[in-house]
Amino acid sequence: MNESVYKKRHILSIDLKSFFASCECVERKLNPFEVPLVVANPKQGNGAITLAVTPYLKKQGIKSRGRLYEIPSNIKYVIVPPRMSLYIKKSEEVIAVYLDFVAKEDLYVYSIDECFLDVTNYLKLYKKTDIELAKEILEEITKRTGLTANAGIGPNILLAKVAMDIEAKLYKDGIAKWTYEDVEKKLWKITPLSKMWGIGPRMEKRLNNLGIQSVGDLAKYDKYKLKEKFGIMGLELWEHANGIDLSEISNLNKAKPVDKSYSNSQVLFKDYNGNNVKIIISEMVDVVSKRLRTNNKQALVIGLAIGYSKNVGGGFYHVVKLDTPTDNSKIILDTCLLLFDRYYTNLPIRKVGVSAGRLTDKDSIQLNLFEDLEQEEKENKKEKIVDEITNKFGKNSLLKASALLEDSTIKDRNKKIGGHSA
Repeated sequence: MNESVYKKRHILSIDLKSFFASCECVERKLNPFEVPLVVANPKQGNGAITLAVTPYLKKQGIKSRGRLYEIPSNIKYVIVPPRMSLYIKKSEEVIAVYLDFVAKEDLYVYSIDECFLDVTNYLKLYKKTDIELAKEILEEITKRTGLTANAGIGPNILLAKVAMDIEAKLYKDGIAKWTYEDVEKKLWKITPLSKMWGIGPRMEKRLNNLGIQSVGDLAKYDKYKLKEKFGIMGLELWEHANGIDLSEISNLNKAKPVDKSYSNSQVLFKDYNGNNVKIIISEMVDVVSKRLRTNNKQALVIGLAIGYSKNVGGGFYHVVKLDTPTDNSKIILDTCLLLFDRYYTNLPIRKVGVSAGRLTDKDSIQLNLFEDLEQEEKENKKEKIVDEITNKFGKNSLLKASALLEDSTIKDRNKKIGGHSA
């Protein structure tokens, strides 16, 4: 295998423990390891999502992102409503700590409570090992913010993150280090698959259906069959299962080049879930793909953004680079649904966005021996006919049967100027 696959950096993945709950405790001068506190919206009653629980409650088996009614009746706890402004303020305080140790280009903010640091070029400067530097950073976080954190250390972003997720919480100092030698010993043993970073519950089921139950099973599976089943994401899943990750923090932080793209996003009028939101994704793909065809363009990069309800916060945005550019609705939809199944974590959804980037002119057919060109040409002709009808008689003149479903929004959106697009 190419030696570049095994790049050896010193990456820290740092996650703030029970972040929302710990912020609330710090503000109240309480010890999160001694107080049964739950962050949830009390106005939503017993079905409210527990956005965070203190480490004290976690020790009793209570998990974050569950429902209040799932907490056993014999466990007493205090409910406090979420305060996003407070959490953003505390997150900024922690980031300030990181920037005292590394330059901005060596820090990647992954979420409000989690960051990656590349400390490779700082170990000689500080005359410390990566473990010693991680310990100092964690201590400084607690000293300046009152929050506590765990850290994973690895030779790449993936192994640092998984070390943090799986093992760091087991140690008193909250630090775990994995190397490439730990891939077979530790990474391959992870099961169920949804415990692995980058595999959500829905993708776990799809992999289970292939007989893949553990990360080791995934690592040993035929990577070409995975690519056939999941496209380029199948290869990435295989690489990650084998501890391979070529992404670098310095590249993640580089300003994206000016690149024209077509996108469509929508704030939903109610909470959607993993079943009914696919109607919305499909409708938005139709809008984006039609725009591609109207402008005689094809896209090489497809992106999906999901924003969770404000009572939960967060979400995800991921992109996939296709093998060849396309304007085909089915290919774009299949890609978006794969992204959704891979990263969605069963939380209420209030915003959806679909994007198509790295645009090229559709002035020639790029041959792909692995595609059924005849079938693709039939699809293209069908979509062209649909475009001609809707252009002539209006957007609502020809709709999919799903437009009649209660959860569809396409008819209302078509009556407007076209929703938000860029």
